[in-house]
Amino acid sequence: MVRIMITGGGTGGHIFPGIAIADAVKRIEPEADIIFVGTKGKIESRVVPKAGYKFVPIWISGFRRSLDLRNLLFPLKLIVSLIQSFLIIKKFKPDVVVGTGGYVSGPVVFVASLLGVPTLIQEQNSYPGITTRLLSTLVDEVHISFEASRKYLKKKDNVFLTGNPIRSSLKIYPKGEALKFFGLDEGKKTLFVFGGSTGARSINEAMLEIIDELVKRDIQVIWQTGMLDFERVRNKCEGMREVKVFPFLDEIDYAYSACDLVVCRAGATTISEITYFGVPSILVPYPFAAANHQYENARVLSENGAGEILLDSELKSKLKEKILNLITDDQKLKMMREKAKSLANPEAGDMIAKSILKLVRGKNV
Repeated sequence: MVRIMITGGGTGGHIFPGIAIADAVKRIEPEADIIFVGTKGKIESRVVPKAGYKFVPIWISGFRRSLDLRNLLFPLKLIVSLIQSFLIIKKFKPDVVVGTGGYVSGPVVFVASLLGVPTLIQEQNSYPGITTRLLSTLVDEVHISFEASRKYLKKKDNVFLTGNPIRSSLKIYPKGEALKFFGLDEGKKTLFVFGGSTGARSINEAMLEIIDELVKRDIQVIWQTGMLDFERVRNKCEGMREVKVFPFLDEIDYAYSACDLVVCRAGATTISEITYFGVPSILVPYPFAAANHQYENARVLSENGAGEILLDSELKSKLKEKILNLITDDQKLKMMREKAKSLANPEAGDMIAKSILKLVRGKNV
């Protein structure tokens, strides 16, 4: 039996590609035994078991760049996580360890490489995360989503451009069925707003200022706020039947299928999903992303006519105008949908799964 360990998390952008890879492996090798290693209390501890996979936590957190007393615990957490990773690997005996990013994947992939276990990293963003940059010379393969990532990696001969996989559980629904799921009107334009798995305060703030005007213009809104802003947004929108507010949407495929336009951050997983669904987008790159990688992600869509970029600093002054200009222009929306679909790479998960199984065969030769 093939035994595969996948590690990553902290955000949906790191864990959802891992689930997509696991699903792809299962399609090829239904009997494969797959286990996820992540962090207790983070998104992976909830979504991985829900996706039907075993989950094991280790004790690790990221090092905060600002002065923070919690950084004093980092050396201890790192040592503990390395020991935990060693014990988990020795017990599970994986044929391959796959890292999908986030601080949690660092110790697991590092220990696996030291133990001689075949290793593979899947990098979502145009600017590779620190875990990928540090471990890229130690692992067998690095799979990137953007060609621009290659120049940031010291070793080149183990780097492959395969794209960013999306979960097989995501389905494209007929628009009428998706709107019915939310109890929305088929005769109105629909806007989907979200800031990633944890929300985006600046997007939420800007939307709060214009939501009354959008509703007056017969625009209905699906709004994923994140946990921190949920109560405030829900209270503001109480009584607005046209606005559906959620802290987090497990059924995000219904939202993509229902909407005419999306306002969102430009994380790599988000980019992959909106191209798969062919959704026109207003992309608001997170301004503090490492090496401004979200802007680089967004630029791929912008330069191909699939989305428009709005800087975080421009949200309050330009968001309403951007939404109204786009959502009322049916011809422009149609063109953007077609351009977005042309950028999708739905085969990415299967390509990475085949690479993983090839590493397994190589180990067993």
